[in-house]
Amino acid sequence: MIKIALTGSIGMGKSTVAKMFEAAGVPVFDADSVVRQLQGPGGALVDRIGELFPGTVRCGTLDRDCLAQIVLEDPAKLAALENIVHPAVRDWRQAFIEKNSSAPALIFEIPLLFETRGEKEFDKVIVVSAPADVQRARVLQRQGMTAAKLESILDRQTPDEEKRRRADFVVDTGGDLSTTEAQVRDILACLGLLRG
Repeated sequence: MIKIALTGSIGMGKSTVAKMFEAAGVPVFDADSVVRQLQGPGGALVDRIGELFPGTVRCGTLDRDCLAQIVLEDPAKLAALENIVHPAVRDWRQAFIEKNSSAPALIFEIPLLFETRGEKEFDKVIVVSAPADVQRARVLQRQGMTAAKLESILDRQTPDEEKRRRADFVVDTGGDLSTTEAQVRDILACLGLLRG
């Protein structure tokens, strides 16, 4: 089994590319989706996070915006949150691997792969990238996003240029969807995973 990490900075199109791999028959583990489940209504981490960060749980649901505001301003608090979240995500990831043990390859969509030094756990790394102006336009369309918030996020992420340099494969999503799909097919072919 080939374990492939799929990463890239905010607004680069990781989810779109992950769906293309999934459509091609490669099972995809989405770390962000798991975090949302763990922190969502009835999520396994809601109470623990609420104890550590009073005022972030309302009506049994974690207020992710409130939590983000707290941890983004304090690296120690962010580290404390990660110490709760990362082990839980690892457990889910292991369960995903076991469930798909007969698959020839698995994709793991992990936005902060290089930032957490997680690339060593994978056989190949795919970086999803786009020109900076395209990235910025995409992200600023998101509800509640501001230029200042985007800059704060980018400051904490490994620069795109470095991610591209450290990748085994780069998927450039700056063009149209058919161009992106062609790049995904090329990677599948290169890895011997292209189905008839």
